[in-house]
Amino acid sequence: MNKSLRTGIIVGGIVLAILIVVPLLWGSTLGWQGRGWGMMGPGMMGGFGFGWFMPVLMILFWGLVIWGVVALVRGLSGPRHCDSTAADSALEILKRRYARGEVSKKEYEEKKRELT
Repeated sequence: MNKSLRTGIIVGGIVLAILIVVPLLWGSTLGWQGRGWGMMGPGMMGGFGFGWFMPVLMILFWGLVIWGVVALVRGLSGPRHCDSTAADSALEILKRRYARGEVSKKEYEEKKRELT
C-alpha cells in the first residue's frame, strides 16, 4: 500500500469518526435534557436537533465512499508508464553513470545500442 493511499484512508477514517462522534456528544449533552417531549417521543434523531444536518452527512459520507473507491482503484492499478518513457529513463541513467565514470566508453556504447 503506497503512502498516499494509506494517508487518505487514515484521514477519511478520522473525518468519518468526527462526523459520527460530534453529533452523538452534542445530542447527549444538549438533546436529552428532559424537555417534556410528550406523547410522540423525542422527535427526529432522538432529540439531537440535527435534522437539517442529515443531508450534509449523507453527502459527505457518499463523497468519502466514492473518493475511497477511486483511491483504492488507483492504488491497486499502480503507476502506468509507456515504453518510451522507460527507455528514456534507462538511457538517462546510463548517461549519468557514464558521466560519473562508473561505465567505460565501450560499455556505454554497447548498452546505448541495446536501449535504442
